[in-house]
Amino acid sequence: MRFTGSSGGSSGGGGRQLSFNLGHRPAFGREDFLVSPCNREAVDWIDLWPDWPSPALVLCGPAGGGKSHLAAVWRERSGARPVDADDIAAAPGGVTRGEPHHLIDPAYAIADQEAFLHLYNRVADTGGTLLLTAATAPSRWSLTLPDLTSRLRAAPIATIGQPDDALLGAVLVKMFSDRQLGVPPEVIAFLLVRMERSFAAARSLVELLDRRALAEKRALTVPFVRSVLDTPD
Repeated sequence: MRFTGSSGGSSGGGGRQLSFNLGHRPAFGREDFLVSPCNREAVDWIDLWPDWPSPALVLCGPAGGGKSHLAAVWRERSGARPVDADDIAAAPGGVTRGEPHHLIDPAYAIADQEAFLHLYNRVADTGGTLLLTAATAPSRWSLTLPDLTSRLRAAPIATIGQPDDALLGAVLVKMFSDRQLGVPPEVIAFLLVRMERSFAAARSLVELLDRRALAEKRALTVPFVRSVLDTPD
């Protein structure tokens, strides 16, 4: 996906050009997974499957950063079975059902560590793989079982970072487009230097601007967006 527009805090010309050259990855539903420097490491790990150096890979990053989305891409590719934390606790030996690959999203929700270890061992023994998602690395989980702790801390970690300008800008363009709103490049540039760096903030901001533009029957220009941001909603 490519978006180009002038940067800076005003709608005037002469600023540097913003260029959002992003790859994309087919994913569940109608959306694409946008690839940028902040998630490239995680995408590369997913691409490396099935040649992971460990039976498990931990995919971690902030809420709303695309963990579940990228996990769904891997699940489609691998044919992995999604595993619920309650299923592991109830019958860890029956979870695999002869299927080699499994997705646990989120992994930190698993309370029964003995059952989790049993599942890990069964998958490893049969040559399968586990993709585990979490907000943080296993070293920060509340692990008390030594054998499970050592296995998970030895697993490679694929990290999704906070969104950079390229990804956040592309996400803003898509969110506005989903609402059938045309947005000039200078508006995206204006927002990028003023907004909180998160997907949740982008979603809230797009909803606010859509609501105010509709109520006031205004186009999304830099002066209008500035007035909205300077006025408590």
